[in-house]
Amino acid sequence: MKGSLKLGSIAGIGIFIHWSFSLLLAFVIYVNHKSGYNINQTAWTVLFILSIFVTVLLHELGHALVAKKYNIKTKDITLLPIGGLARLEKLPEKPLEELMVAIAGPLVNLALAFLTALIISVPEDPKVLATLLSKGISGNTFFLNFFLVNIWLAIFNLIPAFPMDGGRVLRALLSFKLNRHIATKIAARVGQILALGFIFAGFFINPFLIIIGMFVIIGAQAESEFVESKYFLKGYTVRDVLMTKYQTIDANQKIKTAIKLLLDSQYKIFLVTENGEPVGTLHRDHLLVALAEKGEEEPLYTFMNRDLVFLDANALLEDVFELVYSNKSNLMLVTENDRFIGTLDTENLIEFILIKEINPQKKHAF
Repeated sequence: MKGSLKLGSIAGIGIFIHWSFSLLLAFVIYVNHKSGYNINQTAWTVLFILSIFVTVLLHELGHALVAKKYNIKTKDITLLPIGGLARLEKLPEKPLEELMVAIAGPLVNLALAFLTALIISVPEDPKVLATLLSKGISGNTFFLNFFLVNIWLAIFNLIPAFPMDGGRVLRALLSFKLNRHIATKIAARVGQILALGFIFAGFFINPFLIIIGMFVIIGAQAESEFVESKYFLKGYTVRDVLMTKYQTIDANQKIKTAIKLLLDSQYKIFLVTENGEPVGTLHRDHLLVALAEKGEEEPLYTFMNRDLVFLDANALLEDVFELVYSNKSNLMLVTENDRFIGTLDTENLIEFILIKEINPQKKHAF
């Protein structure tokens, strides 16, 4: 993720922290200062925030390490002010595998809460507990707050709604009896119904619940559409959607030439070649940025995308769908027996899915 600093690696997984995390710490320090807290109290609060992000990291590592047992690699984990993000190469689709990967994160939080409970005493009287918590973070309340936060994180993540872990747990359980796309649709609808409850409650309890509700509704819809799209691709290969007509341009040409081609056609992505061989790709948006920053005389090889993505013509579309979807601004090269035979982009794949949704006939029927 752009704007992230690498902290190191754990089990071959890159650990990053986003620059905006520093803004969160600055905000916490500012709020503590305005509230009249002394340096000691502020230091405890900052230390507590850091401990929570260590917890979030362990939560994401729980997902990643269990996924690794099923030969699913995790590209990296990024810590953000709103939580953590583990980028798995793909999501497990077998019910048991998805269940284990999804539940691993909340189980880490419950394990941390259990270990913390061994060294603290949690007041049974709610009034006493509320009084302790009202005093803020200190040496006396640090682990009590840590215990409660881990319990809350486990419960929150197990809410049966996408994109939380609970939504994936529910889908995994449903998938033992139902097709995955049907299980996803049911889990998504359950989550959206709960989200409406959050939004309604937010008007009377806490406006933050409205944000959570909207987040769940959008996340659930995106997950449902994603899995539904993969379902329509079953049985088809990359060959079925490969494009044999595409626009090429030489790497030594200048921006002004590419702009002319852009205006003279409907192509949004160019295949950049050198001596007739593919060496990169160029998306319209990147071209316009380069025009603004470098001028029309700049040669294309200085800023083209050199990360070529190759797809085998016989690969199943459902297997490469996530790879294609993650390269929205790229043109992928299709090969057969190591010979370049065409291209594929996300827009063409989406159009193929739309046709299949409208006209779900047998393969090769159109």
